[in-house]
Amino acid sequence: MTAGNARPQPAVGIVTDSSCDLPQDLADRWSIEIVPLSIRFGDQEFVDREELSTGEFWTRSASQSELPSTAAPSPGRFEQAYRTLGDRGATSVVAITLAGALSATHQSAELAARSVSDLDVRVIDSRTVTLGLGTIVLTCAQRAAEGATTDEIAALAAALADRTRVFGALDTLDNLKKGGRIGNARALLATALSIKPIIEIVDGAVEQRGKQRTRSKALAFLVDKVKEFEGRIEHLAVLHANCSDVDAFVAQIRPYIDGDIVVGQLGPVVGAHAGVGTIGIAFQETLPDSGARRN
Repeated sequence: MTAGNARPQPAVGIVTDSSCDLPQDLADRWSIEIVPLSIRFGDQEFVDREELSTGEFWTRSASQSELPSTAAPSPGRFEQAYRTLGDRGATSVVAITLAGALSATHQSAELAARSVSDLDVRVIDSRTVTLGLGTIVLTCAQRAAEGATTDEIAALAAALADRTRVFGALDTLDNLKKGGRIGNARALLATALSIKPIIEIVDGAVEQRGKQRTRSKALAFLVDKVKEFEGRIEHLAVLHANCSDVDAFVAQIRPYIDGDIVVGQLGPVVGAHAGVGTIGIAFQETLPDSGARRN
């Protein structure tokens, strides 16, 4: 999973949305079409990646007293992406979206698929977000480049979704306070105690997995999680929200991982809720029985 020049368009095109947080060079290399969500700051609305970069998002967020909101792409944006791949030579498309439980994005992708009669379009709910989605998409794009069929790639996307784990350590509770998910008093107390919540994305829902008293302990928790799954991890990625210590964190987990590690910044879709300083890991868990679901 390394950057490089774009490859010829495979017969099966791959589409996702901008919540995937894939670095653009990887998306370009593997001919992945990314349909953008929209972000609204007050009365100003921007198209993710097109009108607002990730860096600009974090700069704007720092000066806002209220959280920005996000909106799903229209079906027309997905239809445009499908037809773009068709014009490049794709004869079918597999669209893999962020969790339907979190956004209307999946529904827009499905509605668009019904409008494209000349392409076989399959829409898969990843049931996850950020680089959990991104690693699924990237793996499917690589298989498409190897010549896998539409059925094989759609089945692969669904199987990977079933095995995807995403853990994050929040560095601040400011965004939860701005979003009304935690009161001022609780936020002030938690900040004074340096509490760092640990979360996991499970079937599109945010589940708490504990809390640590310092950032170093929160990052150590993530390192321990990698150690726990050592030998059973595929396609590891590190996600971060404008973190200066991300390289040091990657160095900590590198000894436990074979192969490349994708590193991507949290964009507006997840970053608006997680807040600056969030760092996390995403990967697919290798199960003893490939047909079994995790608990």
